[in-house]
Amino acid sequence: MQTTIVSELFSVYDQAALFIKKNKQTDYLTGLCEAAEGLAQDAIHDDKLADKLKPLYDRYYSQTMTAEDVRRALQLAILKGMKASPQPNHELTPDTLVLLIGHMITMLEGKRPFSILDPAVGTANLLTGILNQSETDEIKAYGIDADPLLIRLAAANANLQQKEIQLFHQDGLKPILIDPVDVVVCDVPVGIYPDQDSAKVYTLKDVAEKPLTHFLFIEQGLNRLKTEGYFLSLVPNHLFSDDRNHVFHDFLQRNATILALIQLPSSLFTKADQAKSILLMQKKSGEAALTKQALLAEMPDFSNEVKMRKFVQQLDHWFLHRSV
Repeated sequence: MQTTIVSELFSVYDQAALFIKKNKQTDYLTGLCEAAEGLAQDAIHDDKLADKLKPLYDRYYSQTMTAEDVRRALQLAILKGMKASPQPNHELTPDTLVLLIGHMITMLEGKRPFSILDPAVGTANLLTGILNQSETDEIKAYGIDADPLLIRLAAANANLQQKEIQLFHQDGLKPILIDPVDVVVCDVPVGIYPDQDSAKVYTLKDVAEKPLTHFLFIEQGLNRLKTEGYFLSLVPNHLFSDDRNHVFHDFLQRNATILALIQLPSSLFTKADQAKSILLMQKKSGEAALTKQALLAEMPDFSNEVKMRKFVQQLDHWFLHRSV
């Protein structure tokens, strides 16, 4: 039944996006953004399309849907748009990882209220997926992205799911004017950061000859955390090998404790150099603390249900028996 609802919602997004795309001579993702905004506001902004969009809107709101149905359906439409017009900063976190990261944060935070920041929020697919799995509704959520189209999609996505997220259209590596949070989550952008002047404030600018975006986002994430807050991120597998002069190693020694590093299956990535791992760290309090045994693991291929079930059981056991 859930698949039917997701398929029906996707069909509405897709058809509305195609109508707008054709009428405005734009790309699919922009058409989808306008469709999602119109659905969120229950408003048709182009009279020429009223006859075509109104039946779709009626179809949409006749569905009995959950926030997760909305997220998954919109995710499929966004993925279609990103495949049609590939751009380096337009990538979606795979859905299985959204669910896994959401599960890990639930294990960490439980039913207590918490605050969470995604400094590279994109379309808010990862952030809303986490909110949908949480055991509490008392969450202050923040998202930041420099891409104007992605931040518009994030706002429409949050509104359609009825999630309260404060979104900021800015570079996530510039100063973030919010109070420190309990959790920072991020699928860190990878590559050379072009704004070398802004990079000067970061210690990790010195990891390589040119500042690397993935290291700067890790430093920014730790900076935005409360003491003993959690940083949970997707990072490139070459993260530690990039740290040839131990700048990152020394930085972590002073500022964070690595709790877990989980290597993801290579089948998730089209190229070997794009492979990623999940990194979980805790911001140090400045006081001497007992060294915690980090969880180092390789996740099995998602298609192997037996191994995957065993892996999740081991992960849950580790969380339940650690004082994290």
